[in-house]
Amino acid sequence: MLWVFFTVLAAFMQTFRNGLQSKLSKDVSTLGVTLARFLFATPIALIYLVLLYQFEPIAHPEFNRQFISYVAIAAGMQIIATALMVVLFKQQNFAIGAGLAKSEALVAAILGALFFGSALTPLGWFGVLIGALAVFVLSGLKFNQGFQLKTVLIGLSCGSAFALTSLSVREASIALDLPFPHSAAWVLLWVLTLQSIILIAHIAIKERHTFSKLKQHLPTTFAISVTSCIGSIGWFSAMSLQYVAYVKTLGQIEVLFTILLAIFWLKQKPSKNELLGLILIALAAILVMWQ
Repeated sequence: MLWVFFTVLAAFMQTFRNGLQSKLSKDVSTLGVTLARFLFATPIALIYLVLLYQFEPIAHPEFNRQFISYVAIAAGMQIIATALMVVLFKQQNFAIGAGLAKSEALVAAILGALFFGSALTPLGWFGVLIGALAVFVLSGLKFNQGFQLKTVLIGLSCGSAFALTSLSVREASIALDLPFPHSAAWVLLWVLTLQSIILIAHIAIKERHTFSKLKQHLPTTFAISVTSCIGSIGWFSAMSLQYVAYVKTLGQIEVLFTILLAIFWLKQKPSKNELLGLILIALAAILVMWQ
């Protein structure tokens, strides 16, 4: 059940990261906020990997073509997913934006079963479906108040991109053929390094002023990177131990943290739909843990 610990850790840290990104997005472009997630995370991930080898030295890995391919897919999809998440923050309120992106669990279950050999149990599938129902309950908060189809499509696209990221991370970890947690740590370092290079190069060409904006908000930028890296350590570790669909379904407890954050930090009031969604998420979490 070690994957449960890492998933809860990841969901908790991601809640704070999303809140910080939402705050930063008011003054910094979408790409800038996305870069903030990776900018300082890469050296932290390197320190984490070095510490692992200090405590448990093992042979260095061979980076085969399959590993590199999955890392590249994961890096690209996560950049797209993160950018879409930032766009969501600007479309609707904080809780709705994060809730819509949680469609990734169901997408990961379907794609995992079709293309990645994920053999979910009937109880596990039921848990994933309950989790998906919770997402739809939460994302339907504003249908009677002019809820926009654009926001729905962005949310589903965001969830799909996150799902492909997660599935690719798991496959990269398996392809590396190293024991846990070293395999997950290597994947994390490669993904973060590639993402940082891509984003820094793109921003340097297209919007150089973004660097000065991030410098003006350095404490927030650094906090985003730290919470993001710790959260990624949790996600990558959990997904190297368990099917992505189960991890992401349990990870929906992040919505609980998100709504609490929205209440106490962003001063938003919870609705009946949010409370119902939380009950469904709790049920889904129990089902995937006991499958």
